Amino acid sequence: MPETVPQAHHHIVGGGIAGLATAVFLIRDAGVPGERIHIYEQLAVAGGSLDGSGYATTGYLIRGGRMFEEHFACTFDLLSSIPSADDPTISVTDDILAFNRMVPGSSNCRIVKDGKPAEDRYELTLSAHDILDINRLILHPENSLGDKSIEDWFQPSFFDTNFWLMWSTMFSFQPWHALIEMRRYLRRFIHLFPGFTRIAGILRTRYNQYDSIIAPIVTWLRERGVMIETSTLIVDVQIEGSRQDRAVTGLNLADGRSLPVSAQDRVYLTLGSMTDGSTLGTNDQAPSLADHQGGAWTLWRELAAQHEGFGRPDAFCGNTEKTAWHSFTVTLDSPDYFEFMEDFTNNRTGTGGLVTFAGSGWTLSIVLFHQPHFRGQTHGTYTFWGYGLRGDRNGDFVHKPMWQATGDEIIAELSGHLKLDDSQKAWFNTARVIPCRMPFITSQFMPRRSGDRPDVRPVGSRNFAVIGQYCELPRDCVFTVEYSVRSARTAAAAMTGKVKAPPPVVRTDLDPFVLAKAAKVLMGV
Repeated sequence: MPETVPQAHHHIVGGGIAGLATAVFLIRDAGVPGERIHIYEQLAVAGGSLDGSGYATTGYLIRGGRMFEEHFACTFDLLSSIPSADDPTISVTDDILAFNRMVPGSSNCRIVKDGKPAEDRYELTLSAHDILDINRLILHPENSLGDKSIEDWFQPSFFDTNFWLMWSTMFSFQPWHALIEMRRYLRRFIHLFPGFTRIAGILRTRYNQYDSIIAPIVTWLRERGVMIETSTLIVDVQIEGSRQDRAVTGLNLADGRSLPVSAQDRVYLTLGSMTDGSTLGTNDQAPSLADHQGGAWTLWRELAAQHEGFGRPDAFCGNTEKTAWHSFTVTLDSPDYFEFMEDFTNNRTGTGGLVTFAGSGWTLSIVLFHQPHFRGQTHGTYTFWGYGLRGDRNGDFVHKPMWQATGDEIIAELSGHLKLDDSQKAWFNTARVIPCRMPFITSQFMPRRSGDRPDVRPVGSRNFAVIGQYCELPRDCVFTVEYSVRSARTAAAAMTGKVKAPPPVVRTDLDPFVLAKAAKVLMGV
């Protein structure tokens, strides 16, 4: 649909990476003046799930992080236009690539068993039947899988393999998650199989993803006149017309304002959020378990109830017992623990990636970041992150679910798995530990059927599109930055006719050399 009126306004609901990317594409590729773009974000800061905040005194916080790889075409295209925060003469893309050349990732200790690096940490421990099931799934047509779960496909013994432990903790899959998404991941990332046990081929940002990605994008947009209204919640979207021919005519805000939307204007809706309803704890208090749905879910529910073609949000947000996990960020005042972990893992800090404790009741994992991990991080402080994929279960040293654990109790559980003595446990005496509950963090992985996710451009839409993690994009994988950015570019292309459609998802699963290498890895050759 071409941009026929130069004075059209572009309203973007949601200031996460999908919304921010939409604004960049509109300016860079469609020539929309920045002052004609309005972003409405319910939180006090833009960035959505790509966050990074805090202070040395009270503790730094990231709720989670996203991994990158070389075939994230839409993301690296986007970031190639954004100057790096540290050196504006190079792009964010250039900075990411330069950082990964300087700090290449290759884990020597992906799995810990019985307080030491697992002897079989480089083995997948798959049976012949497991390998057959993986190959059958890769080759099986997606449209015939329906709403089957992963555990519907594999034998129970599959979930005791090293492959599943590494796969599930790397991507946050649970046995009850959608088989469709497992298949998409297998096909999308099959070229990473040769380095899978070392997490090789995964790219990381220099700092947390707010400082490395979001802050530079926000600066770029504001310099061009884009209005980013934070602490601003859209509670209703007025849509008029029939299912075959309809348009947004207004936006209603929680503060009582109503914004008219003309037929020439464009609206981009972020529906759902993986970090909506997040709650924080402290060293001596666990996060609240009183889960609630924030504005992103409430708006989606309202639209789906009133209009056809907006999917079924309850398929994703209806059971937080199956979509939640807890993460934690630790701030330390000395390098002692980091030096210990460098010796323990045989990895320089920042090069090892995820370390998972096999047999942990919580399925506990930690990551020691390259330091500093925050752009303004106080010299002499150190931060690391971890999470429990199965926080609903009792711990091995703290006999309660992680969901009920305080920050100090999480450190006690970690110390037990590392078999730290009393003098080593003292490294954490002044640690600031911030646990975080995210009730919907894996909601996009829940089993789904055709129509549960709305199309980027719903049927009959004249002036609105859907962006983010919960719209339908063929072949690509949710829970990635790439999925959000691809949705943004798809929406901007559909709404303006001036932005090029995104390039196809790279099909390394069709490369015979990639397939041959992957087969050797699965068979342990």
